[in-house]
Amino acid sequence: MILKTYARLWADDLDATLPPLEQLVGRPADLRFAFEGIELAAVGDFLVIAGPAEQRARYTHASATVVVSDLDALRAALDAEGAEITTPEASSATGRFLYARHVGGAEIEYVEWNSELRQRVLGS
Repeated sequence: MILKTYARLWADDLDATLPPLEQLVGRPADLRFAFEGIELAAVGDFLVIAGPAEQRARYTHASATVVVSDLDALRAALDAEGAEITTPEASSATGRFLYARHVGGAEIEYVEWNSELRQRVLGS
C-alpha cells in the first residue's frame, strides 16, 4: 500500500534550496508545483515545502508525506485502526490526498498520485 515516503524539509526559497539537494541526490526534482501559497518540490526522498513562514505553518502538523497505491483502501485501514482524519480528502496537481492523525498522535499526509506522475516517478 505504501509506495514512497518523503521527509519534509521547510524552506523560505525553493529556488535557493533545490539546487544543492538535487546535487546531493544526484538527479533533478521529480516534481515541482505551487499549491495554496506555497511551492513544493520532491527530490529523492525529500519533499521541500517552501514559501513564507505563515503559509508553511498551515502544513507543519504533519511529520511526513506518504504516497500510497489506493487512498480509499488506506482510508478504510485508518478507520479500522481508529485514526482521525484531520483534513478530508481533496485534490491537488499530483492527485488525491488527506491528512490523518494516528492513535498516539502522529499526523501524516497521505497522497495517491495520478497515474502519469506515478508512472514517471515510480515506474509502476
